[in-house]
Amino acid sequence: MNALSAPKNLTRNVLIGMAAGVLVASVFYYTSGFISENISLVVEKYVFNLGGQIFKNLLMLVVVPLVFFSLVSGISSLSNMVKLGSIATKTIGLYLFTTAIAVSLALFFGWVFNLSGFEGTVDAYVPPSGDSSLYGTVLRIFPNNIFGAFIENNMLGIVFISILFGIALNLTDDLTDGLSKSFERLNTVFLKIVLLIMSFAPIGVFCLMGSYVMAKGLNIFGDLAQYVLLLIFVLAFHSLFTYSLILKSFANLSPIVFYRKMRNVALFAFSTSSSAATIPVTLKTVTDDLGVKKDVSSFVVPVGATINMDGTAIMQGLATMFIASTVGIDLSLVQYGQIVLLAIVTSIGTAAVPSAGTVTLALILGSLGLPLDAIGLILAVDRILDMMRTAVNVCGDAAVSCIVAKSENELDLSIFNSK
Repeated sequence: MNALSAPKNLTRNVLIGMAAGVLVASVFYYTSGFISENISLVVEKYVFNLGGQIFKNLLMLVVVPLVFFSLVSGISSLSNMVKLGSIATKTIGLYLFTTAIAVSLALFFGWVFNLSGFEGTVDAYVPPSGDSSLYGTVLRIFPNNIFGAFIENNMLGIVFISILFGIALNLTDDLTDGLSKSFERLNTVFLKIVLLIMSFAPIGVFCLMGSYVMAKGLNIFGDLAQYVLLLIFVLAFHSLFTYSLILKSFANLSPIVFYRKMRNVALFAFSTSSSAATIPVTLKTVTDDLGVKKDVSSFVVPVGATINMDGTAIMQGLATMFIASTVGIDLSLVQYGQIVLLAIVTSIGTAAVPSAGTVTLALILGSLGLPLDAIGLILAVDRILDMMRTAVNVCGDAAVSCIVAKSENELDLSIFNSK
C-alpha cells in the first residue's frame, strides 16, 4: 500500500459508523423518559453535533486548496489549450442534459403513480434570502477580489481563477523554471491530507448520523409517505439507470465497475449532505480509482459540485406536483415543460445560495402561481432526502467526469477496469 492509498476497509468501517450512529442516537431519542435530559443534551451537543461539525469542517478545510492546486496543475500540464474549451463545453452540456432527464423522470413517475397532495393544515413559510438570479451567478464567476473568492468559498470564482492561473502558468512555465511542478507537488500533499481525514471518517459519520437522528428521530414518513417513497424511488432510478445508460452509451464503460468504486464517495455524500464537502473524496476517487486524468477531473468535479443538481431537480419536479395537488390544481402539459426548463436554468442560477433547493423551488412555484407556504411541508422531511440527493449528485459528477475523459482520450482504462 503506497502513501496515497485509501484507508483499509473504509467502506465497511463507514457503514458500521453510520449504523452505530443511528442506533445510539435512537436509544437516546426514544428512551428520553428514562435518561436524564441533561445527559441527552450533552451527548447531542458535544458528541454528535460537535463531532459531526468538526468532520465536515475538516473536509471543507481542504476543498479550496485542493480544487485550486489540482486545477492549476492539470491545466498547466495541458499540451493543447484548445482541449480546455472542449472539456468545458462537454461538461456543462452533459450536466444540463442529465438535469433535464432528472426532472423529466420526476414528472413522469409523479404522473404514473398519481402523486397526491397533503390534506392537513399548511403552515406559513418564509423562503431564505439570497441572490438566485442567473445574473448574479454569472457575476460570481468573475470575482473582483482573488482572496475574497477563496474566503467566501465562491466555487465558480475559484474555478475561474484557477483556470486563468493555470493557463498563464502553462504559457510561462519555461520562464518560471518549471513552476508547474511545484503545484503538482502541493496537490499531492493535499491529497494526503484528504486521506488522513478519511481515516477518521467512520467516527465522523457516526457523529453526523447521530446528530440527524437525535434531532428528528426516525419518523420521516407520516402524511407525506407517498411523496417520500416516490422521491426515493426516482432518485435511485435516476442514479442507477440514467447514469448507467449514459456511461454505456457515451463511453462504453461498465456501470458495475463504476458503482463499485463510487460506494465510498456516495457514503460520504450521504452522510455530509454536501457536494462541496465531498469534493476532496470525489476528486481522489475519480482520479485514482476511475482513471480520469487530473486535467479533466480537476475541472469537471468542482464545476459539477456547483451546477450539477440532478437530485434537487427531481425534488423540484415531485414537490411542485405534490404542492399543486395539495391546493387542487391540475398542471397542464405546458406547465410541465415550464418546470423542466426552470429546473435546468435554476440548476446554474443557484450555485452559491444557502438552501439552494428551497430557493429554486420557490422560484418554480412562483412562476406557476402556486403557494410558497406549502414548501414548509417539504422541509419537514427534507433532511434525509437531502442526504440522498447529494449522493445522487456526486455520482453524476463522477459519471460525467468519466464520459468527458473518455471522449478526450484522458481516461486510463486499465485503472478504471482494475479491481
